[in-house]
Amino acid sequence: MPSTDPLSVAVDIGGTFTDVTLQDAATGRAWTAKTPSTPHDPSEAFQNGVRLALQTASENAARIGRVLHGTTIATNLILEGKGARTALITTAGFRHVLEIGRQDIPRRANLHAWIKPRRPVPPSRVFEITERIAADGSVLLPLDEGSVHRAAEACREAGVTAIAICLLHAFTTATHERRVAEMLRAALPGIAITASVDVLPVVREYERSLAAILNAQVMPAVSTYVERLERRLAEDGIAAPLLLMKSNGGVAGASSIRRAPAVTALSGPAAGVVGARAVAAAAGIPNILTVDIGGTSADICLMKDGAIALTQRGSVGDWPLPLPMLDMVTIGAGGGSIARVTRDGALAVGPESAGAQPGPACYGRGGTLATVTDAHVVLGHLPPSLLGGRMTLDVAAAEDAVRQGVAEPLGLPLHEAARGILAVVDSNMVGALRVVSVERGHDPRDFTLVPFGGAGPLHGCALATMLGIRQVLVPPSPGVLCAQGLLFADMRAEFSRSVLPGQAEEAAAIDTAFAALASDADAWFEEEAIPHAARATAPVALMRYAGQGAELPVPWRGLSHAAADFAAAHRALYGFDLPEGRAEIVTLRLEAVGTLPPPAAQSLPPGTGATPIGTHLVHLPAGTADAALYDRASLGAGDRIAGPAILTQLDATTLLPPGWTAEALPSGALLLRRD
Repeated sequence: MPSTDPLSVAVDIGGTFTDVTLQDAATGRAWTAKTPSTPHDPSEAFQNGVRLALQTASENAARIGRVLHGTTIATNLILEGKGARTALITTAGFRHVLEIGRQDIPRRANLHAWIKPRRPVPPSRVFEITERIAADGSVLLPLDEGSVHRAAEACREAGVTAIAICLLHAFTTATHERRVAEMLRAALPGIAITASVDVLPVVREYERSLAAILNAQVMPAVSTYVERLERRLAEDGIAAPLLLMKSNGGVAGASSIRRAPAVTALSGPAAGVVGARAVAAAAGIPNILTVDIGGTSADICLMKDGAIALTQRGSVGDWPLPLPMLDMVTIGAGGGSIARVTRDGALAVGPESAGAQPGPACYGRGGTLATVTDAHVVLGHLPPSLLGGRMTLDVAAAEDAVRQGVAEPLGLPLHEAARGILAVVDSNMVGALRVVSVERGHDPRDFTLVPFGGAGPLHGCALATMLGIRQVLVPPSPGVLCAQGLLFADMRAEFSRSVLPGQAEEAAAIDTAFAALASDADAWFEEEAIPHAARATAPVALMRYAGQGAELPVPWRGLSHAAADFAAAHRALYGFDLPEGRAEIVTLRLEAVGTLPPPAAQSLPPGTGATPIGTHLVHLPAGTADAALYDRASLGAGDRIAGPAILTQLDATTLLPPGWTAEALPSGALLLRRD
């Protein structure tokens, strides 16, 4: 459990920038810092950002009592296929589970041209051992330890640095997997070992195999990275515990993350959603659509009644990863997304990104390709400098990039080409926003859009207009919200266990299973040193109708309520239920939370009227206009602004088009409304 020292520091490393928030928990006062990311060693940007934040606040590192971090290390390793060289140990006869996979293809893929992606472990590195456990948990064939020794030798000869173990029906009886892991650790010291029962002890061999493999692949790099962070913190005299954000919207200690690093696959985006919920709650808004637009990607999530939904049907890149994670959609659309003209003469934007190096052309770091940020610069949506004056934008370089990359190939005027870039990227994001709203039975017009990330407030009003949303909420510090969201996160873990078919209708068996999960949760509470008063658990059942291939999470109120609660959840998502259908319980889950004290809230003093600091020429579809330029830090509660206007601050720029008005709320957020 973190100490009671008043300062907390939160660090979020993105593809282009690393964002840091330092906050005094007693007063709520916060300082932010933004520094370029260092892809060659992300821990370097981590240390630079923390030092910059401490310097900005004139604070002593020794007063930091809590260090929180959102990381994309595991995500990038999985997406780029750059994890450790991994082998899979499986039950004899099941060598090709990975190759068989599932019969479905990506929804946006061409049915006739789609090619199955290369598996993360080829058949040549899948080794079989002799053992067999039945679906009811009984041992059909005892473990042949000689076959384990032979598999260990094969792994040594294959030169692997990580091993995943996934044995048939191990989720019912873990004895064989535990013994295999023990033997491999003894035979192959220094090799990262992951047993599926330690990551995902539930049904479905393919998904369970993938979870174990992906966890094993990222384990060496994540462990090394965490050790490097702890070493850099020690160098700067920071003795506070390091807590890392998980995909479920909670944080956990470094030791937990070392064992199961795959739980950080959506670490960075999850922190932003937690922060957006806190901002919306302070404004009294329960229903929000969030869009986090950074340099490389856009992460989109829906929250109804202030609740963050979890899913176990998530994926990372090409691979399903059914660990509990926030229900969000990610696309390759960000400020660094590269615009290009395809061979057939169409304009495409992303998913390739200019990243931190060289970055957009306007950053003056050697980039020459047109990006979304360059389009904003060409249209005058950004002021001449960023980061509080520490970065001057190269307008001429942005114009050259857009002209040569888009305008001339398409035969378009410069400004029309720039608007085309923004129209394409906005349409891509609207499609993802519809996935989490319209396609799940929600009308986006019933929600407030919360844009954040460095590029979010530049696109907020355009996205809202396309979706028919009339209200946009811009957080006080949108560019560093992923870092600030870490400050509002609680410690969180989930423990799951699949139910045997014969036990799903037996109350005693279910009570026994939940008791075992509670024991696992108690062990986690103790490991994380969470006080008893801060502990809470919530039981959940994953249910389906007989014959269905996917489950819905249903809060558990007992076996007598299960069928009715599932029918209600089915109606809410699909619009119907099956009165004659038989509801099945597939998996039980216990959600454990260790509550951390939230930072004190600060209130914006009453305003005396917004005064512009100048004007800036913007190129609108209707023609050029002088947009009023405001320093957002000068606004007080109740101050109102009419578009066209540009509001600048250290970490982001907000674009207010004609027909929109902005009001500064007491919480510090900006509420934008469409006339």
